[in-house]
Amino acid sequence: MSFLRRPTWFAVALTVAGVLVFVRLGIWQLDRAAEKDELLRRYAAASEAPAEAFGRVAANPPADRYPRVDVSGVFIPGHRYVLDDQTRAGQVGVHVYAAFLPHGDNHAVLVDLGFLPREAGASPRLPPVPEAQLTLRGLYVPPPGVGIRLGGDRLPDQKGPDKSVVYVDLSEIAADLHRSLYPRVLLLDADPATIYAREWTPAVMPPARHRAYAFQWFTFALAAVVIFILLHRNRRPRPRNENP
Repeated sequence: MSFLRRPTWFAVALTVAGVLVFVRLGIWQLDRAAEKDELLRRYAAASEAPAEAFGRVAANPPADRYPRVDVSGVFIPGHRYVLDDQTRAGQVGVHVYAAFLPHGDNHAVLVDLGFLPREAGASPRLPPVPEAQLTLRGLYVPPPGVGIRLGGDRLPDQKGPDKSVVYVDLSEIAADLHRSLYPRVLLLDADPATIYAREWTPAVMPPARHRAYAFQWFTFALAAVVIFILLHRNRRPRPRNENP
């Protein structure tokens, strides 16, 4: 005799569908963990790589790596972009961006000058951007994701040299500059002479958390099978009490 009662088609379909969904979500989380591992590997490899000429990778950066580059030119005066509500080591602050114009080029590159913490809830005082010609060195990486737009300051509505942004949108910043921008941003190397903090770790969910979520989804799939079995097992009839 089978230990399971014959289930309905609906129960079978519901269980199979649930298991497939949970397993698919678990695999998706494992894929995301692998992507984050690769992202962290690229950052680690880039930070140790020798610098190369910016012009070689400016317009068509390699998709499989984040090159470390040298670029000479000047900062475009009168334009800084302050990315608000950023965190670093438990501190809330801002990332400050400025546009840099390479020598003999009509396109600019957006430069992340680094992180500044808020002081007693007030916006940090920004040091002036150098006006002289200089050579910058740093990682040439994709800009932070724009995400879902839920509001915030719009660049066309702001005046003055320092503008607050809630997203790093290269197309909007290029329109504000009235100048084309290269498709990536430059993360400057650490400099003990600056007040900006420059520790470039991707602000992403760590791979270990994705794997924990994957384990959770696989556990749900196993639980669905266990529940199906418990609901459809044959229960042994209770023995009747014999009267004396």
